[in-house]
Amino acid sequence: MAARTMPAHTLHRRQALYRLLRLGALAVGLTVLWLGGTEPCAAKDGAELYVIVNNINPLAKIDKKELIALYTGRSRNFPGGGPAEVFDQPRDSAQREAFYLALTGMDLAQIDSYWARLLFTGRVVPPKMLAGDSALLAEVKRNPRAIAYLSSPPAEGQAKLVMTLSRSN
Repeated sequence: MAARTMPAHTLHRRQALYRLLRLGALAVGLTVLWLGGTEPCAAKDGAELYVIVNNINPLAKIDKKELIALYTGRSRNFPGGGPAEVFDQPRDSAQREAFYLALTGMDLAQIDSYWARLLFTGRVVPPKMLAGDSALLAEVKRNPRAIAYLSSPPAEGQAKLVMTLSRSN
């Protein structure tokens, strides 16, 4: 039956099924990444990204699977069980692109599409974007539940480094 002669309710059902199948394919892809290991993935420009938390946060280290869970909305808590508030670099920044490539293997278009679909469900909220490294560092220093990533390591005593992601081969 052609789409233009199909009853509206059938067309809506097919469109909803198509959206569900696309979301399911994305979920399978993220699950593969989730289970894929804890070593850093390659990204672009030969530097590293530094995942940080507040100094009083009991988290000493985070592995890649746990970080993926936080940055994809699968978890709202740190591995030890405490609540986490996830913060991100600005929308089109090179750091954000490198972070998601290194962490999940997905580019910004894929990540933004993923979050757009999840926002539609109303169940999860994406990481809050701040203006850059200095704003992220200030938030982590202020907020014991914050987790963020920087393009350079924090100075001694500013924040606790819990993971380093490589952006080079």
